Amino acid sequence: MARPKTTPETGSGIRMTDDSLRVRQLTHYQFSWTAGEGGREGVWTLQLVLDEGAWEEVLTVTAEDADNLQDTLRNTRTVYYDVDRRVLMFGVTRTGE
Repeated sequence: MARPKTTPETGSGIRMTDDSLRVRQLTHYQFSWTAGEGGREGVWTLQLVLDEGAWEEVLTVTAEDADNLQDTLRNTRTVYYDVDRRVLMFGVTRTGE
């Protein structure tokens, strides 16, 4: 449920700030791979740039997840990220379509 925004006229409600937004739109992303030491497997990370840089998040992913996510991100026009739950949400479809 949306929180009311504080306005000078009413003086009531909750003040909205960038940090209070919990679902943000993914605008850019970058995969990275770091080599493991001593023959260990490397580590894949996915950096999410949300709302044109207003928020960033870095996720550690498996190689298989990185491959699947890259395919999905390439083929999905609109992606959102729930900051609290750490969930990527792919696409927006109107009901009935």
